[in-house]
Amino acid sequence: MNDELIKVAESDRIVTITLNRPGKLNALFGHMRRDLAEALEEAGSDPDVRVVVITGEGRAFCAGGDVNFMAELVDRGDSEEFARLLGAARRVILAIRHMTKPVVASINGPASGAGFNLALACDLRIASASATFSQSFVKLGFHPDWGGSYFLPRMVPSNIACEMFFLGDSIDAQKALQFGLVNRVVAPEELESETRKLAERLRGSPAVSIAAAKHAVYASEHDTLEQMLQYEVDAQLRCFESEDGREGVRAFLEKRAPRFTGR
Repeated sequence: MNDELIKVAESDRIVTITLNRPGKLNALFGHMRRDLAEALEEAGSDPDVRVVVITGEGRAFCAGGDVNFMAELVDRGDSEEFARLLGAARRVILAIRHMTKPVVASINGPASGAGFNLALACDLRIASASATFSQSFVKLGFHPDWGGSYFLPRMVPSNIACEMFFLGDSIDAQKALQFGLVNRVVAPEELESETRKLAERLRGSPAVSIAAAKHAVYASEHDTLEQMLQYEVDAQLRCFESEDGREGVRAFLEKRAPRFTGR
């Protein structure tokens, strides 16, 4: 993995993937999309990894696509290269949704366009009080990508989604919290430590249960009640037969904290 623009670090089964172009507010450029997808796919397939965190280096989470690079593509009329970038973005979003482990966005600053939608694709979002969010595509005459047209209308009322898409205005972290777009907002100096605490709690959770619950949350967006009831039966049986399921019951009866192993 080329870690110049995408940094990957693992510590105690927690993988942190950092967008590393701070001088450009981590705007996506070159092979960043591809490398991000590869990092996510590798973490998702590693049985030792329990939690993935995505964040940005410096004062921004991600400013979206590099507009100077986009301008070059527009000037050349290079639709083929632009389509390749869109395909790489699709790969990133599907890697997040398809992996069985939780993915946390640690949003340290501006999250615009693709950066906003990258955060929305994650399972949990913790934001610095200095973070801002915008669906900035309209300002370039472009359409939302990175799954934004799927995620945002499912998280906020349609009129709010339309306003954000149509105007491209920025909202602050407290407004994002009010809308339910982030799980919590913390002081900038506490973001790293609070993200770590959250990741450690997730790491200590029963992996079979977490994986099943993640699938259920997103399956419920399209499955029927009957399908979800059957899925619950299947998932409960998997948990019942898992080592962590047995440990959880024993720990409850013995009035002690469970020691989950992820099996």
